[in-house]
Amino acid sequence: MPTVENPYAGQGPVPLDIGGDVGALVVTLPDDRPDLAALEVEIRPAGSSAARPHDHGQDHDGHDHGDGGHHHHSHPHGAFPHVGVVPRPTPAGTVSSLVYPAVTEGDYELCPVGTDEVVLTATVTGGRVTELDWPG
Repeated sequence: MPTVENPYAGQGPVPLDIGGDVGALVVTLPDDRPDLAALEVEIRPAGSSAARPHDHGQDHDGHDHGDGGHHHHSHPHGAFPHVGVVPRPTPAGTVSSLVYPAVTEGDYELCPVGTDEVVLTATVTGGRVTELDWPG
């Protein structure tokens, strides 16, 4: 399947699918890092290997990740769920962020796609939105 970008990404609110043991993760990126604009970041269970398959409860046949600014495209099974940096409107101006709208509670590592570099770690709690700042 070819890459299909979401032309509406960043133009409105992101629906979050939280409750029970499912939370969400929002990561704000620094304003002074335009080099991060095209970044895509995987979310992996803490201690995972990039070669291990994932199970995030999403349908791979239609590759439905619940959207909310997620760029849909094909990736091999065994890849971890990932989202792209999207500039989003806020009352204070535009803020670039990563939004993972439905994450099973637990400890996670965030790694740029194609690398094993852990840039950020997060603990997600069910029924809550965890908010973090990207380092740098």
